[in-house]
Amino acid sequence: MTGEPTADARARVVLARLVEPGSWPVHRAVAQRGAEDVAAALAAGAGLPDLPAPTAAAAQERARGLDVDAELAALQACGGRLLVPGDDEWPEARLHWSWSGKDLAAPPLHLQLRGPGRLDALAERAVAVVGARAATSYGAHVAQELALGLADQGHPVVSGGAYGVDAAAHRGALASAAGATVAVLACGVDVAYPRGNDRLLGRIAATGLLVSEQAPGASPTRHRFLVRNRLIAALSRGVVVVEAAVRSGSLSTAHRAHDLQRLVMAVPGPVTSAMSAGCHALLRADAPAALVTGVGEVLALVGEPGQGALFDVRAPARLHDGLAADVRAVLEAVPVRGGAGEATVARAAGVAVLTVQMVLPELLVAGLVRRSDTGWVLTPLGQGR
Repeated sequence: MTGEPTADARARVVLARLVEPGSWPVHRAVAQRGAEDVAAALAAGAGLPDLPAPTAAAAQERARGLDVDAELAALQACGGRLLVPGDDEWPEARLHWSWSGKDLAAPPLHLQLRGPGRLDALAERAVAVVGARAATSYGAHVAQELALGLADQGHPVVSGGAYGVDAAAHRGALASAAGATVAVLACGVDVAYPRGNDRLLGRIAATGLLVSEQAPGASPTRHRFLVRNRLIAALSRGVVVVEAAVRSGSLSTAHRAHDLQRLVMAVPGPVTSAMSAGCHALLRADAPAALVTGVGEVLALVGEPGQGALFDVRAPARLHDGLAADVRAVLEAVPVRGGAGEATVARAAGVAVLTVQMVLPELLVAGLVRRSDTGWVLTPLGQGR
């Protein structure tokens, strides 16, 4: 959003402070009555249909200390900007869904962004890479390689800015000359959380995008992390879980992706690793994740047609590949040791002696066979060594 926020935009900021983001009663009321009317009603102590009374009471109490002008000034001071539905940059196709009766929070009423990237353009081709904070070296390596490969192929990487797999994914995307990355935060876009990732988050803000529903200066909470996860899933074509323990928060992101009809993918790990147990659970689930082991397999599922073929894993070339059938038969009939005459080779190969006499000189020149005192014998090269 450029210029002064509209009254509707200001009301959406107010609502996100009166009631924690993701509330379906608030979302439905805004759709029916408009953000300004709903914000005024909550500030005055009026309830909403299906909104618990304690939540309504807390909203009225929060309204007393709310200073929207100060929040917008703080957002501008950190280089951030406000984004609301209807703005050109708002990714409507990604951030619109209806209540389904599942444990899926409502779409955001507004977002706060920091960075040069355009959210609509980034979200169009983005892939989320998430996983354990306490990642193993295996998990960090896989996440970074996946993110680098995705970014190289023009797919921005979305993650949560946390330690472990998230940080590795962001770093992998930043290592690509063509790459971009988006960090979706459970705190304000001006807050470096976790503190140890302050330089990484600064790099993302300088080249990609930080995204949040929280006010500048806001601290993360467990609830905010869980609600944030639906945005990571929504702003992507699919979610790759690299490592996850059985109670990992990244499994929440995978479940939200499934609810939003995004593709869910999981990277397998050692069966002895607790950090891969959650991934294995996803692969066994009733609504299973797709098993992926590399960027080619991810691109085959969520990339453009044919993109995954660029990364096809092919078996190494073998000595016999491409040989004519009669040449291969003769080569396979030559013994490793002891030597054999042409007639013996012909019988073993099931071909005429004349064929053997024509083929053996070619194999000799190629260094695949040699003459010995007792006949023809395979060389080490001919044995495939």
